[in-house]
Order: sequence, then structure tokens, then C-alpha cells
Amino acid sequence: MKMKLMTMAVIAGAFASVAVAGSANANLSVSASIADNCLITTTAVSFGAYDAISANASTALNGTGAVKVTCTKNAAATVKLGQGANAGGSSTDAAPDRQMSDGSSNLMSYQLYSDSGRTSVWNNDTGVSHTGTGSEVTLTVYGKVPAGQNTLPAGSYNDTVQATVTF
Repeated sequence: MKMKLMTMAVIAGAFASVAVAGSANANLSVSASIADNCLITTTAVSFGAYDAISANASTALNGTGAVKVTCTKNAAATVKLGQGANAGGSSTDAAPDRQMSDGSSNLMSYQLYSDSGRTSVWNNDTGVSHTGTGSEVTLTVYGKVPAGQNTLPAGSYNDTVQATVTF
């Protein structure tokens, strides 16, 4: 009997210690922040062959390229295109005088636009406004080589224009 009472006391004590165990709670805060950010890449504007004597004597040569921008959702951004490496003497950020060079002193005029009608020059002053979506967005660059540049010698004409996204 003594043994039964002792066993029951041990069991009761074990349950008693479980029953009186306490607990405490605390909140764990978790946070993160997202800063506005943008990435920019480009696809070249390739005009192809310019026929100064016939086809482009009176008709401009058009081409397209692209600026691809990926910005944080709702980030307010502006995409600007510089004057180019061979800008004319009167060129400004607001009114770029863009020219391609054949590597010597020969320069072929051209312009880059933000609209398909080729009326809004894409400049390095006001640029083109963009609101981020979180995904890549392609902005078409519309180029035009004016007609009548028939005093230029045959050759390969090139320029490099810096594309910038500010956010």
C-alpha cells in the first residue's frame, strides 16, 4: 500500500509540475524596404544603306531601335538620350545636333525621336517620362537620316549615344 501511495504521489507530482509550467509570448517584428531602382539596356538603331543619289535624295531614311527599362513598380523615371559622340557645334542637351562619322572628317546628320511621327526629338534635357512596372518595358527609338546628304563619300557612318535613366 505504501508503494501504491508513493507511486501515486510521484505520478501526481509529475502532473503537478506540468500543470504549473508557464509560458510567455513576445512579438517578433519583421521588416524590409524596397528602394526605387532601374536598369537600362539598348538595342541599336540601324538605318541600313543610305542611297544619297536616288532613294534618299529626296526621302529621309528611317530606322528604329529601343531603350529597355526595368524599374521598381511605381518608380518615377526619366529616360534621356545624349547628344552623341559627334555632336555638331550648335548642339545642346535640349536641341541635339546629332551626326554620324565615317572616322575621318565626314559627318552624316541624323536625329532620334520618341514618337513614330518623328516630331518629338528625344533629348538629354527633358527626356521621356516613365513609370516603373517592375517588369522590362521597351521604349522604341525612332531614327531619321534626312534626305539630300549627297555630298558625303561612300563609307560606314557611326555614332554612340548615351542612354540614361534617372529615378
